[in-house]
Amino acid sequence: MRIGYGYDVHRLEAGYSLILGGVKIPYEKGLVGHSDADVLLHAIADALLGACALGDIGQHFPDTEEKYKGVDSRILLKRVSGLVKKEGYIISNIDATVVAEQPKLAPHISEMRSCIAKDLKIDLDQISVKATTSEGVGFEGREQGISSRAVVLIEEV
Repeated sequence: MRIGYGYDVHRLEAGYSLILGGVKIPYEKGLVGHSDADVLLHAIADALLGACALGDIGQHFPDTEEKYKGVDSRILLKRVSGLVKKEGYIISNIDATVVAEQPKLAPHISEMRSCIAKDLKIDLDQISVKATTSEGVGFEGREQGISSRAVVLIEEV
């Protein structure tokens, strides 16, 4: 077994879409990034890459390459899943947390989990997605950005 940890953060601004876990969430602000800035999927992808000692998503999908501008992070996650399989591993479980003061994410977590399960071709009960606030503290608390952390467990096939 191997464990991986991932972390991602993007700033919030008006005029952008808010996409988390592959789900477009209605909100007055969205996350800014070279891709669709889905911090949840980026944290999961980094955790998977880390568990396999394959670096991070910036190495595999650099923001200096125009082909990744605005890319759907679900596509990137599927590619990372392929790398994990190529290395001879399967995903045992994923535990992720999104930190956002607003909007409330609880109504969207079920759909996020379904998207992730579908993209990684794993069972829904292998994925935990949680949301929390930072109680008004830090950049998340000031609604300047959203962050996500993920831990994954993979097993050799």
